Amino acid sequence: MDIQVWEFVLYIILAIVGGLVAGFFITRAIIKKQMEKNPPVNEKMIRAMFMQMGRKPSEAQIRAVMNSMKQNQGK
Repeated sequence: MDIQVWEFVLYIILAIVGGLVAGFFITRAIIKKQMEKNPPVNEKMIRAMFMQMGRKPSEAQIRAVMNSMKQNQGK
């Protein structure tokens, strides 16, 4: 049983494409699961944190915290 060079190349290409497709869907499922477990912080959560500390936050304070988090997100 001899395998031709073009068949070998075709198998390699199919394996790479199949791996990329499988990797995409597996990674997508993992990220979706992580986002459900650890949702990104929103204004409602910041308000709750301020209330737990015994403070009534103003909208300016909430916006300042959100802006600070967005600036520090990439670091």
